[in-house]
Amino acid sequence: MKRTAPLSAAMAVALAAGVVFTAGTASAHTGRDLYGTKTPYAPQGRPGHYEKAPKGFAPVFTENVARHGSRAMTSSEDGDAVLAALHKAQDRDALTDLGEELAPQVQSLLAAASKLGYGNLSARGADEHRQTALRMEQRLPGLFADIAARHEPIAVETSGVPRAVASADAFTGGLAAGDPALAGLIKAPVTDKDLLYFHKQPKNADYQAYLKNDPDLAAVLAGIEEDPRTTEAAHHVVGRLFQDEYAAALPDADQVAFARALYQLYSAAPDLAVEAPDVDLAPYLTRRDAQWFAYLDDAEEFYQKGPAFSGRTITYRMAGVLLDDLLAQASARASGTSPNGAVLRFTHAEEIEPLAALMGLPGSTEPAASGEPYTYGNNPWRGAEVSPMAANIQWDLFADSPSEGHPATYLVRMLYNEKETAFTASCKPVAKNSYFYELDELEHCLPHS
Repeated sequence: MKRTAPLSAAMAVALAAGVVFTAGTASAHTGRDLYGTKTPYAPQGRPGHYEKAPKGFAPVFTENVARHGSRAMTSSEDGDAVLAALHKAQDRDALTDLGEELAPQVQSLLAAASKLGYGNLSARGADEHRQTALRMEQRLPGLFADIAARHEPIAVETSGVPRAVASADAFTGGLAAGDPALAGLIKAPVTDKDLLYFHKQPKNADYQAYLKNDPDLAAVLAGIEEDPRTTEAAHHVVGRLFQDEYAAALPDADQVAFARALYQLYSAAPDLAVEAPDVDLAPYLTRRDAQWFAYLDDAEEFYQKGPAFSGRTITYRMAGVLLDDLLAQASARASGTSPNGAVLRFTHAEEIEPLAALMGLPGSTEPAASGEPYTYGNNPWRGAEVSPMAANIQWDLFADSPSEGHPATYLVRMLYNEKETAFTASCKPVAKNSYFYELDELEHCLPHS
């Protein structure tokens, strides 16, 4: 086993600088049913408790697929709708004391998002990726020391969307902060939409048609939306913000639309904690109401991007291109046909969620049976765990030393949101309960093309 390099002073300083964000994201992550896929990132691994590689094996390559980090809302639509409803009620002196306090909060959140740029990476999102990069280096110090010593390239690929490009820049900036010798080895980001924005590409027109026209999808989501608890939660939200007589006169549909728009702002606010530090929307939605609207959002994600319907693969088979690339890059490194010491990819929830379902990652193994719609009670899928902001899947490649008549053996360890994660049950690890798998085994057992 190669000696591992000690934690550099630069890395130690950079890690310490991120403590405030780590503490905040950990707190947010405990609300697994509150923020859905907008949940800020919190690493799930246990530093110092990762399984050691088998004797004689050392890391020789690493690669990842990561969602962009926390960001601003993609538009002002929900905020505008909430403000319009509040202003209309205010003109009629129909707001409660709590309702009177909401508009300034929404205005501050919208102002922060507008200044940052709708949809753009926030300071929190950038730090999520910087800290993830530093922890990657801390886990694999020998690998990055070798990359620097051998001047091996670090390849970077993105969807081309600004928040993904900014995430890549933050991540690679974290790597360089941890070890300045890596800075000159990090290649300029390359855009690959077929790989990292596949849900929008022409070759997946069948998937796009599914989102727009599939009758089963439309029916199940309408049924979930029409659950009486949706109206009940909306009435509760509206009743706390508007005077009784005014609230009672609002059509149910308008109350639901208002409550769901407010929830979108509520779930987005933690991602803008730096840009809008004084915004706190928690008082305006009770935990129970937030959980219900989070469930409605998760149901959409589940059926549109996740395991979806039993017996159908339309939502996730397109992720095969990404799984193929993970295997191809690891194999190229093992065969000596690639000089890359690392390959880093930055994408979106629309890619992470299908990939998790295709690979059978924890929480993404159970589709919904016919006639049994997805609920929190019958399915473990949670947006906050499957694809929070900055969600990531990492493969580390290890090798032993070749000897006469025996070529090197290559092993792969997978981390999912930095937690050691087993591959699907069809793949056999090198030992019982181990997280290490022979690369040859993965090439045969994973559902790639």
